[in-house]
Amino acid sequence: MKMIIRRGTATGIFVLLLAWTAGAQQPVDKIKKIGDKLIRETPFAYRLILPGRNPSFNNLHFVDFGSTFGKGKAAVAYAYTQLTFPRDTVITLETAHNDACKIWCNGSLVYQKKGNQDIEIKRDERSMTMPGSFNLHLKKGSNDLLIKSATSGKEWCVFLQPPSEKDAVVADSRSYPEIGLKEVKHVDKSISQLADWLVIGPFAPGIDTARSPEKEIRFGAMYPGLATAVTWTIPKIEVLGDVIGAKEWGTTYQWNYHNGGVAWAMQQLGELTGEKKYNQWAASFCDFQMEGMPFVNYQVNRLRAYNSANAMVINSRLLDFTLAPSLPLIYRLRKENGFKNENLYKTYIGKMMNYAQTGQIRSEGYTNYTRTTPEEYTVWVDDMFMGIPFLVQAGLYAADPAQKKAFFNDAASQVLDFSKHVWDKEAQLYMHANYSQRPQVKLPYWSRANGWAIWAMTEVLMALPKDHPKYKDILALYRTFSNSLIRYQAPEGFWHNVINRNDSPTEVSGTAIFTMAMARGVRLGWLDRKKFTPVVEKGWKAVASEIEEDGTVHKICIGTMCSADVDYYMHRPFFDNDTHGSFAVIFAGMEVQKMMDAR
Repeated sequence: MKMIIRRGTATGIFVLLLAWTAGAQQPVDKIKKIGDKLIRETPFAYRLILPGRNPSFNNLHFVDFGSTFGKGKAAVAYAYTQLTFPRDTVITLETAHNDACKIWCNGSLVYQKKGNQDIEIKRDERSMTMPGSFNLHLKKGSNDLLIKSATSGKEWCVFLQPPSEKDAVVADSRSYPEIGLKEVKHVDKSISQLADWLVIGPFAPGIDTARSPEKEIRFGAMYPGLATAVTWTIPKIEVLGDVIGAKEWGTTYQWNYHNGGVAWAMQQLGELTGEKKYNQWAASFCDFQMEGMPFVNYQVNRLRAYNSANAMVINSRLLDFTLAPSLPLIYRLRKENGFKNENLYKTYIGKMMNYAQTGQIRSEGYTNYTRTTPEEYTVWVDDMFMGIPFLVQAGLYAADPAQKKAFFNDAASQVLDFSKHVWDKEAQLYMHANYSQRPQVKLPYWSRANGWAIWAMTEVLMALPKDHPKYKDILALYRTFSNSLIRYQAPEGFWHNVINRNDSPTEVSGTAIFTMAMARGVRLGWLDRKKFTPVVEKGWKAVASEIEEDGTVHKICIGTMCSADVDYYMHRPFFDNDTHGSFAVIFAGMEVQKMMDAR
């Protein structure tokens, strides 16, 4: 039994503390199990795979003629596939390509563009926009799609996609045709499982010179090509590198904010326990990402594998893949000197510090970060965590006093400006997001999103000088929010996934963040110790009940888009070991341990 006595502390709190700690594992011992599981199960390596096929034509498809036929000479080539749909319909496709291109559907010319040009694809947060578009009239069943592509000898690729669907909540694969060779006569099933397209070429240049494939597609026959006879084949298939042990999106070590968060947590777990193995795991994560960037860049920009492993580390326009996952990198730079890859870290963090100041879009007339997803401009409460803690770390890292002040000022201003968009004064909770063009729409109070808000506040309060002009306002908001949250804590200590809906399931990640943030408040004197200690204790007891002896963490809501439909949040799936929650659980255990040890 652990007994801690401190003058002036209420007797009731002693009773709670004694009952809570008697026979129970210390919080740090519980979270070490999570860290040990990560150490056992994370190889930090790539394995070679064949690219995955998605038969639904609901995303980007391309034919890389240059990879298959080579570049350097003027030529044309063809690609063929089928689109299958259960009824007559009309769909719109976007396209991007080099030089001249023609496209036929069921023998009818549906698109053509002539002249020499470069490929133009605009990449946004989660989508790509292409300059060309055309309509396809599909009949019920299978439809032939034939592409003729010309090259002047440089690039040689054609991209096709439906118009980008930004909001994953409403995206439905049943609204899109199936693409591939499955229904093509005389094409074996093994080929249709390997490739979606057949290609033939190269032929002598001339986009308007009709070649044999435009007239008739024959298998087992030769066509007069540019230098020799050619026949139908499949495009060159590039082998890709994928992370080993990839499972659900939230349970890998890919480059994203929640996995960067795990590394950030492991760094601090190593500091708290004095056990180097946790910090070594974090260093391995960071080194894996930084050392792998040339390879990832090759896959993304040479092989055009835009959704390949760790692809979002390359020129992302989303905070989830820029500032937030960079936290363990900048934290290591602050804490260590002379380590391997230090210069790689410095180069990348310099880029991210510039991005934090001038690269990420902000709400007009405000300082807070905003997004173009799902519509312009949407303020997500998530981005309080995705951006503000990095600003704090950048302020702590910066050597120049003026730059240090600028980062701290930005972090403080953003806390308050975010709240002008997403803080609901009546409910005294945060809406998941706010549509700037439709401010009257109220989104639900999702638990983890509210957690991101209070987490960001605590990071700012811990770093900001108390005489900063915005410190008191942020502290007042933090206290108001904390007092609001305790009204919704369930009797067993959890918070519900939709905070104000008792019929919503209780959930671990939000509960862990609230527990962590309030434990900080108790320890650092921001919150009333007598009032909030029982809240923290109940919260931690609930979280700890979902940690198995082998380090498995249960009941974590998966990654979630924003929606005005509360039912969307009510029925979100839960995963085990989803890093959206497991890193929050590690932080919660550390803060509760610190709170206990500080008495």
